[in-house]
Amino acid sequence: MATNGADDRNLPRLARIDPRQFDLLFGGCKLERYAAGQHLFVQEDTSDRIYGVMSGTVEISIYSPGGQKLVANIELSRSLVGEIGALDGRPRTATAICLTACELVSLSRSQLFDRIEKNPPLARGMIELLCARLRWVSGELGDQAFFGIEARLAKRLVFLSGVMADSAGWIPISQSELGEFLGATRESVNKTLNDWRSRQMIAIRRGGLRITNAAALNQIAESQDDD
Repeated sequence: MATNGADDRNLPRLARIDPRQFDLLFGGCKLERYAAGQHLFVQEDTSDRIYGVMSGTVEISIYSPGGQKLVANIELSRSLVGEIGALDGRPRTATAICLTACELVSLSRSQLFDRIEKNPPLARGMIELLCARLRWVSGELGDQAFFGIEARLAKRLVFLSGVMADSAGWIPISQSELGEFLGATRESVNKTLNDWRSRQMIAIRRGGLRITNAAALNQIAESQDDD
């Protein structure tokens, strides 16, 4: 899984602190290597560290009591992971897993507060990050309330194409995984994708898809559910 080289700073879901603040926060930290499939933490774990992504892709997911999975976000290079729990000390609100081999840096909760106290601009950076996260969550709630499955799937594909597509535009993701992004069934995702393929808006292959008519998908993404 790789990014396509797009300027992902313009993608609203990838909330980050300023690169200089990132370097200030994690300066001197030892590089940690994680294998694909390795967890950083699990939902409801004790919160004791904050992570900075140097390279690789980290998936943030939420699980229901019955085990249903909802993918909340994808974090790439220079993103922070686990800042909410590290700041308030309460249990983890989500599960973080490396989708690819990752290189990370991290701080304990006490180290985090020590660096914030010694470098006041970091406090402002963290506040701005949390505000960006809150705006994103508000947007997601609005999408769930006002948009149907087609619009939400189109928005997600446009986003994923910007952060995960390879040089040929292929997004390495299964239909089941897309359902996990939306909180929708694989069947509903499959039906919509097959319709779009018949209309030559996307191409599908095993384990991936590619957008072939971005204008049409963007138009769907902006259309509210009238039902």
